[in-house]
Amino acid sequence: MEDQVWIDERWMAIALQEAEVARGRDEIPIGAVVVRGEIELARGHNAPISLCDPTAHAEVVALREAARREGAYRLPGTTLYATVEPCSMCLGAALHARVARVVYGATDPKGGAAGSVVDLRAIPGVNHQISVQGGVLAEPAAEVLRSFFRARRGSGGG
Repeated sequence: MEDQVWIDERWMAIALQEAEVARGRDEIPIGAVVVRGEIELARGHNAPISLCDPTAHAEVVALREAARREGAYRLPGTTLYATVEPCSMCLGAALHARVARVVYGATDPKGGAAGSVVDLRAIPGVNHQISVQGGVLAEPAAEVLRSFFRARRGSGGG
């Protein structure tokens, strides 16, 4: 169990690096990484503004790249690390991709779909079970968001 905590924190630190990339591009700082075992398949960061794409959330960007690299839209045996609890679109994409596990940092009390607002896994008829672990490096993940929005409010940008 201790080894898994260390592994989760290591991958979450990489997702946090991706969140910083998003922040540098004035996107909401959320990052994601898709891994299988100890192999990184893809990284992603929020890019809906720069790509003019409402689906370009960090998780979806990472899942798309992982699927492209794997040559398959199903990603069994993978773990999706995200700095923030996935929304319904992102958790839905992970379910469709047959991701085995989702690990996230900070909860999202306004849009989280892994238990904060809704739990997509609990909807009857969902044909894939996905394991979810929240709270990994939660404080650093939350602070990235807090500082981003503090700076935007301070500059009159939001």
